Amino acid sequence: MATTKGRAQTSKARTAAAKKRASGRKTKHHAVSRVELFVKEYLVDLNGAQAAIRVGYSPAAARQTASELLARPEIQQAVQAEMDKRAERTGISADKVLERIWAIATADPSELIELRRTCCRFCWGHGHHYQWTPNELRTAKDTYTLEFKAADKDQRKLLQAPDESGGVGFDPRKDPDPACPECFGEGEQRVYPRDTRDVSPGARLLYAGVKTTQHGLEIKMHDQTSMLTLAGKHLGMFRDKLELTGKNGGPLEHRAITDILAEIDGAGTGLPDADGR
Repeated sequence: MATTKGRAQTSKARTAAAKKRASGRKTKHHAVSRVELFVKEYLVDLNGAQAAIRVGYSPAAARQTASELLARPEIQQAVQAEMDKRAERTGISADKVLERIWAIATADPSELIELRRTCCRFCWGHGHHYQWTPNELRTAKDTYTLEFKAADKDQRKLLQAPDESGGVGFDPRKDPDPACPECFGEGEQRVYPRDTRDVSPGARLLYAGVKTTQHGLEIKMHDQTSMLTLAGKHLGMFRDKLELTGKNGGPLEHRAITDILAEIDGAGTGLPDADGR
């Protein structure tokens, strides 16, 4: 009876030990898996804090956690290895990305939209009178005829037929007439969107679409300043952190504060040193 009881206790002990070992392995395996997941999530948007949150780390300490993880050499190597695999898989290299960034940053926006100063209505009209386009004058005449027929005798006296003295042929693409008495040669400002089928490859990369607003068409473009900043960072032109060096560019010398105090204690101050002398 005692033997049976002892065997049962031994079996329970072994089971508990096995569960403990399994739990230990599970915990260790889970930790490794979360780190691997962090690497994969980090590659999604290169946002360490958000990657840490997505794999289950505390949001309150996500930034610190990400900083600590990304400082570990093995994780840096894992990130770089995954980036290399992705670059090989997609055929996208750092040089290609930089070329695309630079093309957008240096594209000429005037290839997509222009601001021109062109003639006003009076620049090229006969005697600098108002100049019509053929369709405008035809429409104005038809409107006058309808209004005249519908008006009574007194109303007809107030109606004025379109003034044709300036003639037809208005072309808003012409340059201003320097002698125009209405605009004084300044003309009028007009915005001309360009046909994107005819622009250069760089301008097509700069183009980000078009939007219809209450004021007309709005040509959207990628932020060229941001692209220049990205290019500069890619080439290491900007420093995001302060680097301190010692004498002649060497490492900083670390000395105990007591040694430093021993050297400067009372030196040049006229005050007694640590020994009261």
